[in-house]
Amino acid sequence: MKGVNQCTKTAILVDGGFYRRRAQAVFGDKSACDRANELEKYCLRHLNTHGESSNLYRIFYYDCAPSCKRVFHPFLQQQVDLGKSELHDWTIDFFDELKKRRKFAIRLGKLAEEQAHYNIRPHVVKKLCNRKLQFSDLQESDFCLQIEQKGVDMKIGLDIASMAYKNQVNQIILISGDSDFVSAAKLARREGIDFILDPLGAPIKPDLFEHIDGLRTCDKAYTSHTNQ
Repeated sequence: MKGVNQCTKTAILVDGGFYRRRAQAVFGDKSACDRANELEKYCLRHLNTHGESSNLYRIFYYDCAPSCKRVFHPFLQQQVDLGKSELHDWTIDFFDELKKRRKFAIRLGKLAEEQAHYNIRPHVVKKLCNRKLQFSDLQESDFCLQIEQKGVDMKIGLDIASMAYKNQVNQIILISGDSDFVSAAKLARREGIDFILDPLGAPIKPDLFEHIDGLRTCDKAYTSHTNQ
């Protein structure tokens, strides 16, 4: 039976959208190069944790290419060209940085651009409902773009299944806060793979513990931020 031994071959899978949101919330804005350095160093910390000695098979990074769609902004009362935004340029630079790194594999899904729209941020909605804020007080920063990813979860699941059936690794570490990985995790565990979840300090549903072999976050800054 495959399992964790003195020299484990480890694949690290990163839900890119989740990682970028968590890293920005905890460590703030960074340049594309600095964020790529941060991600690489964080992933490598998983290889020597809890006394384990692991060899890196590959780091798989899953995300979506930025949108170039024009979307109506209700506050500005005009179309916003997403292709000319700072976020668009930063994301392209970030992907380019990751492509230069050893043993990084980029897997891109697609954005559901036809459903893209701007919403008032949830915490602002609460203030409006509690009458702590008036509609006349809203600012551009109180709105956020809503655009869903397509195909990312499927690519993660397919890669997990492929590595499990081909005996390419004996440990998989998934950096994600999503519960859609459960079926893939169960498959990997049935094939003898040690399956570790890293939610970057975010809480997970209690029943998810049944389908993983361990829970691990390598930087206390994430858990400290969650507990604030």
